Amino acid sequence: MKDATKIMKRSPLNPLIHIKDYPGVAQLYNPSPVQFGDETILLVSVVEHAATKGFGRDVGQTRVARSMDGINFELSDKDFISTQSNEYPFNLYHHFIDNRVTKIDDWYYIITPVMVEGYDSPVGMLGRTQDFENYERIDVITAPKNRGASLFPEKINGLYYKLDRPGGGDGSNGDIWISSSPDLVHWGSFKPVLAAGYRFWNVEKIGPTPPIKTDKGWLDIIHGVFSPAGGTYYYIGAMLLDLKEPWKVIGKTNSYLMMPELSFEKHGNCDNTIFPCGAFAKYDKDELHLYYGASDFAICLAVGSLSEIVDACIKGL
Repeated sequence: MKDATKIMKRSPLNPLIHIKDYPGVAQLYNPSPVQFGDETILLVSVVEHAATKGFGRDVGQTRVARSMDGINFELSDKDFISTQSNEYPFNLYHHFIDNRVTKIDDWYYIITPVMVEGYDSPVGMLGRTQDFENYERIDVITAPKNRGASLFPEKINGLYYKLDRPGGGDGSNGDIWISSSPDLVHWGSFKPVLAAGYRFWNVEKIGPTPPIKTDKGWLDIIHGVFSPAGGTYYYIGAMLLDLKEPWKVIGKTNSYLMMPELSFEKHGNCDNTIFPCGAFAKYDKDELHLYYGASDFAICLAVGSLSEIVDACIKGL
């Protein structure tokens, strides 16, 4: 294997969720997947044609999609995430999309990038659930701009860690950083992890998802952005972080794992975009299940060998 572009295999049943099946839905943003008992759950971001800003019907909302087989999903019409407050500053928050979900102990923690009306944003709002029926907001845990903050699934050396993606847009690169916390609310000790531009497919920005523990390191699925003359393209790759010192990159894919190839990945509300907000491992099958958004139009699935992706990071394929 000379590169990592052949590891992931798209489901022949893609797209699994498409706006054509949901009248009134204008956009479907990128899913955050998690295994919940026997179910596969996706947090899917939805924009309706009739959406307006503010409380009530928002310009972007998160809804729960459930499946018993990981293929056939039932997408709720109920908004799952809210600020749960009309008081300042929460009355300014809107557009709850592109969540990252991490299971820590008995809770599923969710970081939601939220826009702040009239201010430079987004910021990362932390909440949690135990059943994906009830949502509890905790607090905002990033400074602006930060899109894609992702929690590690366990403490490392007695501290919680999260990957951050400050910057991006307005001509600035989006790079990956790391921070730590004693309590999931107060964060510090910020360190740079990986800068955009180490290969052509991430020359403009990169961003993280919740890390997955393997025996060789923390595997993190990342996205990369490149804008050649033909327009902007979003790619998917991976990096491997040290288990005990997670700010150290011990491997990364030099090639991308996936790029927009199929018609519904290349044409939609945001052309040439495949975007991950997370993945999960089925260790007994040596599988990585990656659910991704396609052109803000559809939700898709790709599956690949977990060990092959880790090996590709270590070898720099």
